[in-house]
Amino acid sequence: MSTGPNRILDEFAKIMTDAAGAAQGVRREVETAFRAQAERMLNSMDVVQREEFEAVREMAVKAREDNIQLATRVEALEAKLAELTGQAAPAGAAKPRAKK
Repeated sequence: MSTGPNRILDEFAKIMTDAAGAAQGVRREVETAFRAQAERMLNSMDVVQREEFEAVREMAVKAREDNIQLATRVEALEAKLAELTGQAAPAGAAKPRAKK
């Protein structure tokens, strides 16, 4: 058993170790509460997650590309139809532009 100043220092070290453990526990509790509150706020603001945004963005890009291809195909078919019927190509048939 320790006696004298060593015993006091041992007790002080034990108290400090316990205090550090308690402080870490409090820190974890505060982080958990903060994250839960932040998540509640984001959910109430209807903020989309990055993965969902990227998926919808890719769908929009593909839809735009498909739209351009279909417009080009319609224009070619209208020109072929006009050629077969002997009519001039429609005046309003503008070439589709690719958007950036």
